[in-house]
Amino acid sequence: MRKMIMLIGLSITLLQGCASYKPIIDSKGRSGTFNETRAEEITDDKQHCSTLAKEHVSTISNISYWILSSKMETKYEAYYRQCLKGRGHSVVN
Repeated sequence: MRKMIMLIGLSITLLQGCASYKPIIDSKGRSGTFNETRAEEITDDKQHCSTLAKEHVSTISNISYWILSSKMETKYEAYYRQCLKGRGHSVVN
């Protein structure tokens, strides 16, 4: 019974982490170095990647990925980051 309570507590904690994960993105904005912005679609991309990650990650897979991850990140964070990188964004964290 105690293990079940701990698992539920851990699950809730990890789910809160999914909702609060905000990657740091180097947008390479227009600072005089570039003629045009390279992050025109950043808002749409963040929303789309977040939705994709939520659809393809379960609580159990999040927990097992977190336990086995050397970076101590959830599967949601890894999917979200990889999606943004695939769309051409430079994700710092």
